[in-house]
Amino acid sequence: MRTATRATLIVVALAILAPWTMAQEKIKTEDEPAAGARAAKMQAVKVAVVFVEFEGDKKVKSLPYTFIVVADGKTPWSKLRMGSRVPVYTGKEGGMQYIDVGSNIDCQAGHAPDGSFELKLSLDRSWVEGDVSIPMEKLSSSQPSPGQFPEPVIRQFRSDLSLLLRDGQTVESAFATDPLSGKVFKVEVTLNLAK
Repeated sequence: MRTATRATLIVVALAILAPWTMAQEKIKTEDEPAAGARAAKMQAVKVAVVFVEFEGDKKVKSLPYTFIVVADGKTPWSKLRMGSRVPVYTGKEGGMQYIDVGSNIDCQAGHAPDGSFELKLSLDRSWVEGDVSIPMEKLSSSQPSPGQFPEPVIRQFRSDLSLLLRDGQTVESAFATDPLSGKVFKVEVTLNLAK
């Protein structure tokens, strides 16, 4: 009798666990193509960002930057830094401070459902444009007046963008006018599949 009861319990336990174990196997086999599809969705794209500067209708400057980013929608971002350090007079004991001036671009890419690519861009561009003469302080009353120091005028453009682009597409994604100089600034972004 005990053997029959034990055998019945084992059969019932197997009957209860069998669908669950089959479901687990089915989930594993369904996940494997999803992981393969995810790997196939990782695509390297070449992104070109061009800062264009105009005085009226005349193009006076074009600064292109190109980099590769993996389109998987995850961090890390592709980052590009290009610039110089500009001396700025601090006025304290004849001291100088250096300020970073140039272009900083951060980019992240992912696949959109329609087959295009979603780009998230953080753009920061600063540049020196002219200077202003600043009188320098005397360090002591016995020293002659040091005169004027040409202090740089540093201009800046910042933008955070979210764009949908297809392979080979170029968009003008930002348009701004400097309130002091009246110069017009445009940003052009191009995306191509990396070969």
